[in-house]
Amino acid sequence: MDIISKFTVGSEEGISDLITIIDSSVYSLHKDFISEEDIKRYISSEIDPRKMINELNDLSNQLIMTYADRQPVGYSIIKSGSVYPGIAEGKRSTEISFVILPQFNSPEIRQSLWKKCRSAVSFTDIIWINILAHDPLLEFLKECGFTSASLAQAGPFQLPSHILKMEIHKIRNDQK
Repeated sequence: MDIISKFTVGSEEGISDLITIIDSSVYSLHKDFISEEDIKRYISSEIDPRKMINELNDLSNQLIMTYADRQPVGYSIIKSGSVYPGIAEGKRSTEISFVILPQFNSPEIRQSLWKKCRSAVSFTDIIWINILAHDPLLEFLKECGFTSASLAQAGPFQLPSHILKMEIHKIRNDQK
């Protein structure tokens, strides 16, 4: 399997690949908790390509797409300057999303997306993510060095989640 993670612009093709993953991941992460009808209604009314293009054309946001044999299988959106309560004043923070389709959740794909994402956030002090409590990627992120900052709710249906954070400078000092 040929796996590649790369920066992607908010072009028609990039947005089409992103929406393919979002639609599938929203369904797979919520199907055990939310009715199929409500999920479909959310996807059709809230997943708007124009909004996504505008969001990705904001210079403080970056999109990384992961492909397996040229098929989109995961993504990370990096939002510089995004904060959550509890970040120490004066610290630069960056929010990430980290999504891989369940049928492609393998160590190689996780590592490919994480390696690219991690290199893209080296400029910040703290990276954080609000991830659903039942997301299979939660444990992987903890293995990568994220720690729990607080409990929260996330996603379109406000299901239980964890805010995880990683202090980048601490890692830099630990690696020396």
